Amino acid sequence: MISTPNNPISRARIRGWGIALPDDVITNADLQARLDTTDEWIVERTGIRERRKASASESTASLATEAATKAIKSAGLSPADIDLLIVATATPEQLIPHTGAHVGESLGLACGSFDLNAACAGFVYASVVGSALLNTGMSNVLVVGAETLSRIVDQHDRGTAVLFGDGAGAAVWSLGDPDYGLLSFDLGCDGSAADILQIPAGGSRLPTSAETVANNDHVVKMQGQEVFKRAVRAIGESAIATLANANTTIDAVDWFVPHQANIRIIETAANRIGIPMERVIVNIDKYGNTSTASIPLALFEAVESGQIKHGDSLLVAGFGAGMTWASALIRWGN
Repeated sequence: MISTPNNPISRARIRGWGIALPDDVITNADLQARLDTTDEWIVERTGIRERRKASASESTASLATEAATKAIKSAGLSPADIDLLIVATATPEQLIPHTGAHVGESLGLACGSFDLNAACAGFVYASVVGSALLNTGMSNVLVVGAETLSRIVDQHDRGTAVLFGDGAGAAVWSLGDPDYGLLSFDLGCDGSAADILQIPAGGSRLPTSAETVANNDHVVKMQGQEVFKRAVRAIGESAIATLANANTTIDAVDWFVPHQANIRIIETAANRIGIPMERVIVNIDKYGNTSTASIPLALFEAVESGQIKHGDSLLVAGFGAGMTWASALIRWGN
């Protein structure tokens, strides 16, 4: 676990942002037509009503590029102003090269880039890393969370097919007023739980073969109940650590922006840290679980709608395969 209070990193703030979503909407009725499930069952257990699916011409890199283009424009910058690109994703464009190479080329960037895979906690991880690098002399770090989870989900498995969607969110992090931006954070991982949410094959441990393809080992495998228990505990403990690092309490938080995995997880986690649902940002009903894109999609939609306002204190928290977790306290002001 890494927890850093009162660090110069607190001067980093989000200068610009953008989101990207495929046009294709997959409703619960669509899934009901081909799976042993119902709209009522999905809504009751997950809170999801629809999700987006990338078209044949879209990919993780194309969605990342669209969101990043909007973020750069929102920041009032040009591609030449970006000093580093970090793409957080669990569904890379390909194994080699990294997704950032494709995104950087599409954007016309001349800076360095790398991918970061911390699953659904990835956007917070990448934001912390990018913010820290601003203190080395960089001016603007572009962080993108992008996924095409529809490509790695077993569409015949109702336990996972109903959950995941595609999308991207991007932020330009820059140094600014020390009263705003990233105030504190907490990162962690419990590798003993690595097998409860995984794609077994396709890496060096179990290379792709006719047998792995036949066994359907290239799609997400999830132990739902175990993920639920660990997620609730991880979010609660990480959020408390982040608040302690900033010498504050949940009462001083205006909005809780959690990873949009499951409405039951969100409700249970909110109750555990002591924040009412009226102060929780939720959009899982529209997009499902978009992994690394989840937090930026929820955050930036709330900003654009006016729900989140200048000076608001935001507690963001995510968890994912690994099992990774990450939380951060941000005072909104760009």
